[in-house]
Amino acid sequence: MQASKNRFISLLESGRPILFDGAMGTMLNQRGVSFDECFDELNLTRPALVAEIHREYIEAGAQVIQTNTFGANRYKLMRHGLENKVAEINRAGVELAQRVILASFKDVLIAGDVGPLGVRLAPFGRVQPEQAQQVFAEQISVLAASGVDVIIIETMTDLYEVQAAIQAARQVAAGIPIIASMTFTRDDRTLLGDDPTKVAHRVWENGADVIGINCSGGPNQILRILKQMRQAVPQGRFSVMPNAGWPEQVGGRIMYPAASDYFGEYASAFIQAGASVIGGCCGTTPQHIAAMAKSIQETAVNSTTSSYTFSVLEVEETSPAEQPTGLAQKLSSGKFVIAAEVDPPRGLSPHKLLAGASLLAETGVDVINVADSPMARMRMSPWAVCNLIQKQVGVETVLHFPTRGRNLLRVQGDLLAAHALGIRNIFVVMGDPTAIGDYPEAMDNYDLRPSGLIRLIKQGFNAGMDHSGANIGQPTSFFVGCALNLNPGDIRKEVDLLNRKIRAGADFILTQPVYIPESIAQIKSVYEDVYGPLVIPILAGVLPLASARHAAFLHHEIPGIVIPEGIMKRMERASGNEAREGIKIAIELVERMAHDVQGIYLMPAFNRFDFAAEIIETIRINVGV
Repeated sequence: MQASKNRFISLLESGRPILFDGAMGTMLNQRGVSFDECFDELNLTRPALVAEIHREYIEAGAQVIQTNTFGANRYKLMRHGLENKVAEINRAGVELAQRVILASFKDVLIAGDVGPLGVRLAPFGRVQPEQAQQVFAEQISVLAASGVDVIIIETMTDLYEVQAAIQAARQVAAGIPIIASMTFTRDDRTLLGDDPTKVAHRVWENGADVIGINCSGGPNQILRILKQMRQAVPQGRFSVMPNAGWPEQVGGRIMYPAASDYFGEYASAFIQAGASVIGGCCGTTPQHIAAMAKSIQETAVNSTTSSYTFSVLEVEETSPAEQPTGLAQKLSSGKFVIAAEVDPPRGLSPHKLLAGASLLAETGVDVINVADSPMARMRMSPWAVCNLIQKQVGVETVLHFPTRGRNLLRVQGDLLAAHALGIRNIFVVMGDPTAIGDYPEAMDNYDLRPSGLIRLIKQGFNAGMDHSGANIGQPTSFFVGCALNLNPGDIRKEVDLLNRKIRAGADFILTQPVYIPESIAQIKSVYEDVYGPLVIPILAGVLPLASARHAAFLHHEIPGIVIPEGIMKRMERASGNEAREGIKIAIELVERMAHDVQGIYLMPAFNRFDFAAEIIETIRINVGV
């Protein structure tokens, strides 16, 4: 006997648009449920309230209602102490929808709603894809077994995460179609910086039956993204569920500007642009769905769409109080400081970098260093990245400030810009020669050496004067670091250079990656013999080795880095597990040199922020900081 075809697939193949419901969270909040409460638990504690919202959407014309299970995964439920009720809450969500449909006497389908896990996946978080897949499978298996007609994976921001969710659904919900829907920021990219074309290809290739766009901005933005996606994957089927415009806070309440009639006008535009599934997300109500249902049913639809612009008042922040930076205060108090480095992006999108910075912030790093054109390769301006990290991640930054390639005019203008953006920690360095980078023909001149730039900052700008002695209006308050090579060809020459930087006003020292901890004590001893005790704090560079080849490259090609034969052999013997061995070595090195330095300067290899987080957390336990 031939198995009957899935009802959702039958609707898709009919060629008629399928209308989903709108927001559940918005409706619950309007009925007095706080956003701090667990909406999913209401399936057990207040089922009548959830049922009432399902019923209103069915009456508005929705052909598919979504279960109230958006956050019913183990990670999110754990925040409310409900991680042991994953199966109970999801099963209740499906049964509740089934009872409402039965009472409506209408042929309405059920979509099992699966939202993001609420944790970051590697390499921007500590949760591995296989762990995420297991958690998704736990939720989706219950939804499938309870009788949903379709799985909707929605409001995703990370392609790794949506891939894990799709794979989980394929594994535990065979035969049930999948809608996989991503959300986009104002720049038409996901939160991690992926564009609609890439998203459409990746979602389709991973096996989703329907490529979705939801949340994001209002209908106008989603229509624009839909057209790009359909052009990228012309053979695909598409779902659109926009917010009711960009949210605004009015009188303590979250308000959405797009009216229901506006949604009705866009329903036909979505269909004409190739959407098979339409519905609503945040801010939408049964009135929005009713307007879309009416538009679908009308034989003569006005195809003219309007676009509305909603302005957001930008409030300029006042300058922070001029006091010692957090880094300065921690170092002066004797605290063991952990700094970690990020590289600016090569393109326009900072989202992946910010995701990595957020993970570093979660581990409790004291400061995030932002490199300037590392290896002389073109990247986004680091002071823009510093500004984004400080505002969006909330962690103090250290701006790397090379002298190479800058004349006196640019040096001083850049310093003023950095100060205006709230950047106070500066790491002065010579910088990589342009001959090794993307533009070997680029100008490589400089007017100041690092010691001269340190003097300009500490004795000039911090005193309210520029290089010529002219008044700059008010003094700056920069806290300045300098570089130290622990493996120089001439140790006395390096010590003399360090002393010049300290006399110029350097406040702290960052070293290149250290693989011979004894080199720190050696250079401190030589300095003390010549100039007296080294009184400014050292943050030792830590670069986890990723492979034996990585170690060989650093040892043979990067001046100032020396990797002992013992470490090289350990990496070679760790074939197949080299990254783990690199983490282990990094932790051991920090433990060995902790008594000679006041902190570390961690450089995540190849943007493996999850590895960096593991190192930081282990160090905090083992070193006791």
